[in-house]
Amino acid sequence: MRLLHTSDWHLGRSFHRESLLDAQAAFLDHLITTVRSERVDVVLVSGDLYDRALPPVEAVRLFDEALHRIHATGARAVLIGGNHDSLGRIDYASGLIDTAGIHVRGSPDHLADPVVIEDGHGPVAFYPVPYLEPDLLRHRWELTERSHEAAMEHAMRRIRADLARRPAHTRSVVLSHAFVTGGSASDSERDISVGGATHVPASLFDGVDYAALGHLHGSQLMRPHVRYSGSPLAYSFSEENHTKGSWLVDLGPGGVTAAEFVPAPVWRPIARISGRIGDLLSEPGWERYTDHWLQVTVTDPVRPTFPMDRLRERFPHTLHLDFAPDGDGEPADRSWAQRVTNRSERELALDFVSWARGADPTEEEQRLLRTAFDDINRREVTR
Repeated sequence: MRLLHTSDWHLGRSFHRESLLDAQAAFLDHLITTVRSERVDVVLVSGDLYDRALPPVEAVRLFDEALHRIHATGARAVLIGGNHDSLGRIDYASGLIDTAGIHVRGSPDHLADPVVIEDGHGPVAFYPVPYLEPDLLRHRWELTERSHEAAMEHAMRRIRADLARRPAHTRSVVLSHAFVTGGSASDSERDISVGGATHVPASLFDGVDYAALGHLHGSQLMRPHVRYSGSPLAYSFSEENHTKGSWLVDLGPGGVTAAEFVPAPVWRPIARISGRIGDLLSEPGWERYTDHWLQVTVTDPVRPTFPMDRLRERFPHTLHLDFAPDGDGEPADRSWAQRVTNRSERELALDFVSWARGADPTEEEQRLLRTAFDDINRREVTR
């Protein structure tokens, strides 16, 4: 049986206010092409189908289209909800959708009720473990502690108990949306910490043939049979060095026989660059970044005037700007108290204008500030 493991679609997400719907649609085109060309039997999506509990209508339409297109290939699909999804909404009409061979699970109540799919070697039980929120499940499941590990231990006990009742040659695949110990995070995953207990050990998945993980946005191998596919697109600049894609996994009679990473198309590359603004705008070496989404850090000792406008003339897709002087400006060892000593409020305001703009205030601006502070002082006296 051939599986295609993907996760963290985050449909409806934007990237620094840039819509990603077209990029997400392009990924889904790639996914469908891969399903057909690689003769995939089952598509696995391990959570965070949407970016928020109430996704925009366009994202819902794109998801609906994706399910129809997967069904049209003849492949089956198993999908679970993640911490960004509304698990109740994800679970809506799942029983009816099952009849089409598309199995969407949001409720933890059904994690030990697998989707069973047969191949030439017998049955494969797919156990859908959506995001498990310890605070919601602690009393319901009578957990001994408030942690993700306790919730996942309980879930895996139920799964193993169900698997033990099945024929001995039954293979098992667990879909889980969790933070496994040792995984490398990025800036775009939502914090799921509960009392500091965020991680679950990879050993919890011992005994299953494959664990298709979601939540972390970088593709990574936790154990030969425990893998993150990562997100199909970069959702933060911290992911600039990620290779995005999906795992193509072959499941033989005794478990995983092969696993190959299938890179996804790059809609628009991202990068973080830094330097003095004059160099960024003139040096030929920066030319290769003109088509990138950019996070730019300007290192001039004095903040340049209109830096974003100037940068976008050369780098039209600059999305985020930081200012980090490279040390040639005011000495860093001066305390705040030393910097404001013997400075009036008006002088501090003028200093701020000079710092923010990189040039002294004009005479008109000085007059306006003087008038404003005089007015404030008069009101303070007459209160």
